[in-house]
This record gives sequence, C-alpha cells and structure tokens, in this order.
Amino acid sequence: MEWLGLQLFADLPATGRIVIDCRHEPFLVLLAYFVACAACFATLDMAERQSHSPEPTAHRQWNMLGACCLAGGIWAMHFISMLAFQAPVEVHYDVSLTILSLLIALGVAWLAMYSLERTQMRMHHFVQSAVLIGLGIILMHFVGMAALETGAVQYYQTGLLLASGAIALLTSLAALCLARYFRNGSGTLYQAMKYGASLLMAAGIVATHFTAMSAMTLVIPADTALRLPSGDNSLQLGLGIGFITLLISGASISAALADKKLQSKEHDLRRVSVLLSQLDQARASLQQAAHYDALTNLVNRRGFNQVFAERLAEHQASESRLAVMFLDIDHFKRINDSLGHDAGDELLKVIANHIKAATRSQDLVARFGGDEFCIVTSLNNRDEARHLAQRIMQRMKEPIDLGGRRMVMTTSIGISIFPDDGTSVEELLKHADLALYQSKDNGRNSLNFFNDNLKTQATMALQLEEELRMALLEERGLCVHYQPIFDMRSGQLAKLEALVRWQHPQHGLLGPERFIGIAEANGLIIDLDLWVLRHACNDLAHLQRYGYGDFKVTVNCSAVTLSHDELPNEVEKALFHAGLCARQLELEVTENALMGDLQRTVNLLKRVRALGVALSIDDFGTGYSSLAYLKRLPLDVLKIDRTFLQDVPGSQKDREIVQAIIVMAHTLHLQVVSEGVETTEQQAFLKTHGCDYLQGYLLGRPVPLAELRPLLERLQRQDGVLNPCYGKVLPGSPDLFAGNPGYRAGASIARRGH
Repeated sequence: MEWLGLQLFADLPATGRIVIDCRHEPFLVLLAYFVACAACFATLDMAERQSHSPEPTAHRQWNMLGACCLAGGIWAMHFISMLAFQAPVEVHYDVSLTILSLLIALGVAWLAMYSLERTQMRMHHFVQSAVLIGLGIILMHFVGMAALETGAVQYYQTGLLLASGAIALLTSLAALCLARYFRNGSGTLYQAMKYGASLLMAAGIVATHFTAMSAMTLVIPADTALRLPSGDNSLQLGLGIGFITLLISGASISAALADKKLQSKEHDLRRVSVLLSQLDQARASLQQAAHYDALTNLVNRRGFNQVFAERLAEHQASESRLAVMFLDIDHFKRINDSLGHDAGDELLKVIANHIKAATRSQDLVARFGGDEFCIVTSLNNRDEARHLAQRIMQRMKEPIDLGGRRMVMTTSIGISIFPDDGTSVEELLKHADLALYQSKDNGRNSLNFFNDNLKTQATMALQLEEELRMALLEERGLCVHYQPIFDMRSGQLAKLEALVRWQHPQHGLLGPERFIGIAEANGLIIDLDLWVLRHACNDLAHLQRYGYGDFKVTVNCSAVTLSHDELPNEVEKALFHAGLCARQLELEVTENALMGDLQRTVNLLKRVRALGVALSIDDFGTGYSSLAYLKRLPLDVLKIDRTFLQDVPGSQKDREIVQAIIVMAHTLHLQVVSEGVETTEQQAFLKTHGCDYLQGYLLGRPVPLAELRPLLERLQRQDGVLNPCYGKVLPGSPDLFAGNPGYRAGASIARRGH
C-alpha cells in the first residue's frame, strides 16, 4: 500500500539498491528522549493545574498550554530523532509535510487534554481516547517520515509497523491513566512518582518512533542515480530545536509551580478564614461534646460528675435527701449480637427518651456508657425514689419497634440514698452499683435499695476472689468430683462427668455457684477450666491403670474458655500428658456459652472435634434459639436439662417436651443424655421413649476420686442392671446444690449476659 510516497505493508521490490549503511547519532537520540521527558512532565503539571482551576478561562489556558507542551515535545522528539538518522544519501525535508506533522501533533495533544476534562472516566472512555491519540501519533510519525526526501523509496516491514502502532496505543493509554492519577497529590514521593511517570511516557513515545524507523528500509530505484550527502548540519539543528522545546517546557513547568504556590496561598488564606469562623462554633461544640453523650444527648459521665458534685454540695448545705439510681437494660447484649450495633444504638435512643419522659425536668439523667444510665433526684423519703423507679420500669415495658420486630425491654435498677448510704459522690455511686447487681442477681426486671448486707457480700466476694486466685496458683483446696452417666441399653457405666468443687478452709465445701461467677468476672475462669480438664484426664488415666478405664470423662467448658483460641491445643496437650485417647474425652458446652460469635465458635469446635474429642451441648432448652443454630454445630451429644424432668411423668407438658427433644435429637443423629434423674418413674419414662444415657442422683451422686473406685466395683457387680443408689428420691432431694440451675457445672456456669 502506497501512501504519500511511503510503501506500507509492502514487500521489497525485485530490483533496486537497498541502503544498508543507516544509523542514528547517539547524542541526538538521547537529546530526543530528554526533550520527550521534559514535555511529558510539563504535560502532567498542566493536567494537574487544569483540574485545580476553578475559573473557566484559566482552565482553558492551562488546557491549551498543556496541549502545546505535549505537541511540541512529541514533534520535537520526532524531528530530532529524524535528524539523528544518518544514511549515505542526500537528505532534505519537505516543509509543508513537516508543518502538517506539527499540526497533527497539536491535534493529538488537544484531544489528550480534552479527554482529561471529563469528571468521570470509565475504562471504555480511556480506551476510546487512547485509540484516537495513538492513531494520531502514528499519523504524525508517518507524515513526518513522508517529509523525508532522500531519493530512495521507504518500504516498511509489516510486523514492526504493527508493533509501533501497538506501542503507540499502549503508551497513549498509560499516559491518560497516569495524567488522570497525578492530577491530585503532594509531597516528595508524589513528585518522585511523577518524574518516573514522565520517564515511562517518554520511553513509550521514543519506542514508538524507533520501532517504526526499524521497520523502514530505503530502496533506491534502479533507474535513479545515487546522490551523496553534501553537508550535515543535523547536530546544530537538533540542538536548536531541543533548546527551544526545553525552554518552552521549562517555562510551562515554572508557570505551573508558580500557580500552584499562589493557589496554595489563596487556599491557606481561605482555610484560615474558615477556621477562624469555625473557632467559635468549635468552642461551643467542645463544651457540648465534653459533657453530653452524642447518641442520646444526655449528660455523659464527665458532665454528670460535675453537676452531681454541685447538687450534692447544695443538699449537704440544706440537709435534704437525694437519691442516686443506676439503670441497666436487661439482656441488651442480645440486641447487639442478633440485630447489630446500629439497632442497639436506636434502642438506646428510645430508652433514653423513655427515661426522660418518666423523670422530672429538675432530675439529672446521664448515660455512663453502653446500656448504663444514672439518675439523680431530690426527694423527701425513700418511697418517692421507689415510685420513680417503678414509673421508669413501667415505661420501659412499652413495646418498641426495632429492626422489623416488636419487642419489650426490661430494666434492673439499684438505688442509694444520701445521706443514709453515703455522703460522697464515689460512695453513693458505688453503693447504687452494688444495689444494681443485686437486682440482676434476683432475676432482673427489679429494683433494690442499697443495704449493709450488699457491702458485706461485696467484701466477701473480693475475699473469695483472692483466695480462689491463690487456690489455683498453689493447687490447694480445689477438687474434682465425678458423677456417673449410664448407658440405658447396656446398663453399663458409659461416662463420668467431672464437676469442680472447692474445699474452702472456712466455708467448707463450696459448690460452683459460689465461685464460678467470681472466676468469670476476674479472668480466672480459663485457668480453672483448664485445671479441671487436666485433672480429669489424669484421673481417668489413673483409673485405667487399675482396670476401670472403659468409659469417657466429660468436662464442662465455660463461655469465656470457648472463645479461647488455644483451647484445641490445650485439649491435645492434656490428652498427651495423661496418655489418653481423644475418644475418651467429651467436652460439654452450654447453650448460653454459644451465644457469642457463632461462626467463630463453630470453627473452634470443629478444631476440637477434629482431634477425635466428642462434643456435647449441656442444659439444652434453657438457652436461646436452640433450633436455629443446633444444626450448624458439630455436636455428638445433647443433654436435656434437669428442669424439664422434675415433674415427669406427672406433668403432661413436660412429658411431651422431653419426648420432642429426644425425637429431634435422634433425627439430627445426636445421642441424648437426660440429667437430674431422681425417681424410678423418671427412669422408666426415659427408657420407654428411647433416651440413650441417664444421669442423676437416683443412679449415682458426684463423689471424689478417692470414693470412686468402690462405686465402680459396685457397678461392675450389677452386671448391666441399673439399680437405684438411693431409692426413690422424694421432694427433699439429696442434691446439695439442687436450688442452683447449674449445679452440675464444672468450671462452666454460664453467666447471664446483659
């Protein structure tokens, strides 16, 4: 194909002389690259100024200046590179075509700057513009090459010709992306990256040119005389063009820098003006933020302490009475866990409005954080405080629409009275907090006044905490009792449940309800659970050495321990040191212990189960949405809570619940253990309805290891017959901890969450 005298996509002729002694002057090639780098850097600066110019006139000026810099740079690079071309023929340049190539370069550069004006540019916009710009660069190059008059015909190799076109397209796309990216930014790293981008863009432009030059072959027709070069002023002309182009690029860069500094100063002045205008607002908002809760607009703890101290001083001077109320929303954690923190925040706003509606305008209402609120009110007698607390509790029971659900919340309240319960801010708050925890312990949705017994209980709890810490550290006083669990079908002992006890030197044998809560509140529960785990494994290994190890040992796991990432490693370590197989250990977790991060819990339980350890869910039916998550958990055993069995077989509802649980568990391929079996009627009922395992005082009570061997010997003599140990257990149960729902818990009575 012939175009402007150029033979594109054409084979070499059969006749003619090929000019082979062609080369490029290295200095001019380097100068061309340097000119291209300067032009690219100037163009990036112009694109940046273009995007930061708010006035349309300035925007257009930077647009045109950028187009001139880019066009001048590309054209000068091309012309200097052509001047660098040396061949043993006489070389002239057609002025009209040379000027036309410059105009094409200007058009390409304007198109590039125009493309950058778009507010939003998607990938297809970049590609479209890059194709047009790349084609323009190729057109400029070959128009410029057509201006080269040597007496020879230019033939172009197809492969390299297409390669130069591809390089031009990629370079155009990269240039657009880089110019778009570098419109915003500052700092040394940003400037260094801009330098690097300029070098890369210039390299692409130079590569386009020289790839096309490599595709060119000069062929002198056979009937044309060879004209040798008469003189060479290429170096001087290249230096002149390069100097002019660099001067223009340098002036443009200087203008861009000056504009940037001027704009920065103007921006700084505007910022100072705005900051000065905002300073007064900030002073007011700081006062608001320092003393008020952002979510509920109630007084926060800092503001409360200040106002409360002032009011307390007034009441001390007037010798009048004052009440301090601590409020805590019952089971608030469930809302955050199930509906998310946004729903929890909305609920707090509604509750704050309920509290403000139930109190008087002169009462001080504050939010301390989380779901804790505090009220300070003046009064004449304790009954006024009680009536106010009851109004708040009644207001709380109004239905609340939240997250597409209609729910009713309750609150627990603790009250302290000035001056009866304290005369300082700290003392009154501490005593109200103690009364609040008493309300929680009483089952929530209640109010309690502070009394001296609460202070005594708090002191005793602190003492027990210190003594429990020492008992764990010195392994003194703590012990493990074991209660047998029987296989209903074979009548044989199948498991031993490990149950922690504390032989206190002053208080005697303490059940878990006396110290598990203390251990959980003070970070001791994990150490306690792991202590029980290690001792249970060692005790089972001890029994094996005497020929009594053909059963499992089950160990309870608290909610805190269940969130301990090292639990699988600790289980594996305990089994290894005791020399037990993993199948001889079973971990029990309560429903309440599973109500945290369910996915994390599932992953942790899967790691434990992968060791070969069986998993059991304890106290089933007493927790939350059991059926919703039961299928997701890697469980082997389900334990029916003793509360469902107490009135069996007398209560029809309890009978039906137990039957349903057994059927459901078997459908899910879970074995069933029934706890709290205390009568022969209960035993017969469970046998009739297919319960797999039995546990209770009818068949065996928890005993220490020292008393376990005689029990095991007696069980062996029964030869598979389940005989009651104590006969029919009447309402006066032999269970020392029957009043406590978690009496069998090892180190794992799950604390009730907020």
